[in-house]
Amino acid sequence: MGDITLEIDGKSIAAKEGTTVLEAARSADIFIPTLCHNEMLEPYGGCRLCTVEVESRGRKKLVASCLYPVEPDLIVRTRTEMVDKVRKLVLEFLLAHAPDSVRMNELAAEYGADKDRFGKESSFCILCGLCVRYCAEVKKRNVIGFVDQGAKREINFIPELAAQYCWDCKECFPLCPTSYLQAAYHLTHAIAFPSLSLDEVAQA
Repeated sequence: MGDITLEIDGKSIAAKEGTTVLEAARSADIFIPTLCHNEMLEPYGGCRLCTVEVESRGRKKLVASCLYPVEPDLIVRTRTEMVDKVRKLVLEFLLAHAPDSVRMNELAAEYGADKDRFGKESSFCILCGLCVRYCAEVKKRNVIGFVDQGAKREINFIPELAAQYCWDCKECFPLCPTSYLQAAYHLTHAIAFPSLSLDEVAQA
């Protein structure tokens, strides 16, 4: 595949056909914030924090840069008034779930997001899917999955598989941008194996 030339924030950049705008930007050291993106995983487009403005043939639109492929002569703007407004709103919505997330609070300061704009949600999970996808795509275990739909959607460990694989792994824990994943794991253990310690579960 040949190189495609596009413009990001006024800078001419060559990118391989098939790469995304986010990948092209990062190759040129242009920062675009993300929460659900990880280079080891397939693009997901869940958090929408990587929203940018693209212009092609005179038409402008907002897109998720982690999913949008590069095009010849595409013009990308990573910071506009509308882009910043979208990111601010996304952060305010996600902070209702995890108001103490260090990473999100750093981004909130950058975009002027108010973590108290929306009422606190009962779940700390922002449904970025990093743990679910890492377990499925990298570890090939599928110990964690999404359950339910819409507002009731959440992640859930399969207790028997968690007892078998998670104790010696936990590689997904550092990926979580909130503290939810560790809490969900220990809750699963407490509910599924109330009379066993974590060491005993690992040895079962």
